[in-house]
Amino acid sequence: MKIELVIPTFNEEKKIGRCLETLVGFFSARNHLNCHVMVADNGSTDGTYEIAADWSSRHSLIHAVRISAKGRGRALKAAWSESTADILSYMDVDLSTGLDAFPIVVLALAQGDYDLATGSRLLPGARTERCLKRECLSRGYNALVKFVFNTRFSDAQCGFKAITRRAAHELLPLVEDTQWFFDTELMVIAEKRGYRLFDYPVQWIENRDTRVRIWRTVFDDLMGVLRLRRNLRGVNNRQRSGKDQSENRPASLTPPSLYHDT
Repeated sequence: MKIELVIPTFNEEKKIGRCLETLVGFFSARNHLNCHVMVADNGSTDGTYEIAADWSSRHSLIHAVRISAKGRGRALKAAWSESTADILSYMDVDLSTGLDAFPIVVLALAQGDYDLATGSRLLPGARTERCLKRECLSRGYNALVKFVFNTRFSDAQCGFKAITRRAAHELLPLVEDTQWFFDTELMVIAEKRGYRLFDYPVQWIENRDTRVRIWRTVFDDLMGVLRLRRNLRGVNNRQRSGKDQSENRPASLTPPSLYHDT
């Protein structure tokens, strides 16, 4: 079974070498995982891609691609859509999520028990080190997502996700966001469609030298919540309307929904 770990990057020349050194050591000691690392550089203007390409030339398990436009969601969507791996995953370049969680999450998908997995910093058993501001923002945002969408997963924003190729190819065309809201939108749509989600508590240590513009990201995420809520309401309204109009015609003619249960 082939596994691909995508590392989306934007102007991370100071971190990418250390990240890849850690991953090469980790996966070289775990050949049974059959995992390749894909650096998906999205619009960097520094030496990030060149450093990743140099690592790729020296290590067979490293690959690098350049995507001209910015956006973490855009990078993930492009890399996952073109991948031939059986299980697709991603981690942030700072590797804030402990790598010990990776084999456990991959095994849950490989055994066919789940379609999509996410690391959680909020479940019992998780160990998290971060400043009070980010802790409050994260808990507040995830509480908002649960309230608005009535979801069961605990942490939409943790920078560690994995998904089967089948689920990715079915879900990615439905995800509109190309930035940081990509994770939330993917998780919400997956749960609404009845995909099986694995929520796993992880060890997570905050990187203080982050590229994330917190307040801009908060604003964009709130706009994303409003947009996705409108989209889901529109689908539900079309479902009800289509059901009413189809009462006197064969069921096979009922308009399909993008968000029906699988």
